[in-house]
Amino acid sequence: TVFKTLPGQKIARLELGGVLNTPQEKIFIAAGSEIRGFTKRGKQFLSFETNLTESIKAMYVTLEKTFCLERQMENLGLFRSLQPNQSTSGKFEMRKRGEALSESVTSIQGGCVGKDGYDEIVVSTYSGKANGNVGWYTQALSESVTSIQGGCVGKDGYDEIVVSTYSGWVTGLTTQPVHKESGPGEELKINQEMQNKISSLRTELEQLQYKVLQEREKYQQSSQSSEAKSAVPSFSVNDKFTLNKDDASYSLILEVQTAIDNVLIQSDVPIDLLDVDKNSAVVSFSSCDSESNDNFLLATYRCQANTTGLELKIRSIEGQYGTLQAYVTPRIQPKTCQVRQYHIKPLSLHQRTHFIDHDRPMNTLTLTGQFSFSELHSWVVFCMPEVPEKPPAGECVTFYFQNTFLDTQLESTYRKGEGVFKSDNISTISILKDVLSKEATKRKINLNISYEINEVSVKHTLKLIHPKLEYQLLLAKKVQLIDALKELQVHEGNTNFLIPEYRCILEEADHLQEEYKKQPAHLERLYGMITDLFIDKFKFKGTNVKTKVPLLLEILDSYDQNALIAFFDAA
Repeated sequence: TVFKTLPGQKIARLELGGVLNTPQEKIFIAAGSEIRGFTKRGKQFLSFETNLTESIKAMYVTLEKTFCLERQMENLGLFRSLQPNQSTSGKFEMRKRGEALSESVTSIQGGCVGKDGYDEIVVSTYSGKANGNVGWYTQALSESVTSIQGGCVGKDGYDEIVVSTYSGWVTGLTTQPVHKESGPGEELKINQEMQNKISSLRTELEQLQYKVLQEREKYQQSSQSSEAKSAVPSFSVNDKFTLNKDDASYSLILEVQTAIDNVLIQSDVPIDLLDVDKNSAVVSFSSCDSESNDNFLLATYRCQANTTGLELKIRSIEGQYGTLQAYVTPRIQPKTCQVRQYHIKPLSLHQRTHFIDHDRPMNTLTLTGQFSFSELHSWVVFCMPEVPEKPPAGECVTFYFQNTFLDTQLESTYRKGEGVFKSDNISTISILKDVLSKEATKRKINLNISYEINEVSVKHTLKLIHPKLEYQLLLAKKVQLIDALKELQVHEGNTNFLIPEYRCILEEADHLQEEYKKQPAHLERLYGMITDLFIDKFKFKGTNVKTKVPLLLEILDSYDQNALIAFFDAA
């Protein structure tokens, strides 16, 4: 150890830097939203606060510029070029670069990786994809990438990328052609080079296996001695809980650096578990008593041997919030377990967006009272995903959100003593009103609540739901017909007697059943959203219409859009 820094925030990224064509001996670290620089002897020569609202996740240093990635979100529109002002610490210049990516970024690396003479930015994503600049190429790995570096490693004259993964694998990507023309004698030379490489790798592998065997024997001897003491083995869990806008579901990704034995999932709020194609674990469900112990879900995933990662998909219900817990048990002795908690927020299906359609019919909720900017910000963090824990700079802030399930939107603007929330969905306003009132009551803060309801927004929301509901009803009807149509096909020997619509259902039977299986309770969720919309519309008028819900469900079972709108208007 050459030097140690004082304890502080967790260091998210460490990079080396220095003047061009000189040894890269300066050490740069990112912790929270702060960047610090140290000499190789440990003397701090740089410290500045970037004022980013979220912690820095990745960083690359070149000359006097520092490139930071603020949020592990879906694109590099958030990719920042930070230029520290030499006279005033904490000021910097920002430039946005890059292209949109559909996954979270874990590492970025700059340099000339190719023969075109241009600098490239190489990006690795959470699911294990290494992406070159402007779609140069993509390589998918089986686990998340922890770091990426460009250089010349295996063969002179060919630029390469070296990648490390979470469980410790190191792999490389090269620009060296895999196939090349070979003349007389050249093929023999290539084969000899390959044989030498294989022989060298085999020798290295045997040495490692022997070392592992020695260490295992040493451990067995020490554990059986009379002075042996039992200790709980430590292991780290790499986890990520993110909302997918494509299907309005949450992905829970769990990774351990050793094999996973099982994962127990427990939730105190109603959620649906969705199928994941690449998930090979065997799942079993336990009965729950939600009334006595707040258990709505208990599921155990038993993993196959050598499984180090597990991906789950869930769908939540807006307005019902609580905690999802994952108990991770690896295949190590003695048995030990780690618990990870994930908050299901009241508006859990809302995702941050950069703009909304201001021409939509909006409902407005206004809060006023003796509360601070940071207090109201903490309530917003409690209600909505993807809001930074740290209050943004300034006296006022506006966030835009989009509901990933219904495509409705929400505008949130607040300052000290006032918060204004606008949405084209009455149910969103109703949830916010209930939750924010409850949070203010907990803190003994008096709130003045006012609202403006736009009647046109109800018909607007029903029209947004219509294509989704119509599609799910048709899908359910087709799936119900499949077994009967197959019996007819077996009885008649062919499908020539069937109308084209029914023949099409039989041809697409596997696809239809697979799609229906992937979306359990989808139709039920849409029914629930329409029911909530109906109840919330009249709740703001001071009328309880819960007794009319059975009649509403009858209309939905024989669905007609005009009949549904007429029922909302007449009630």
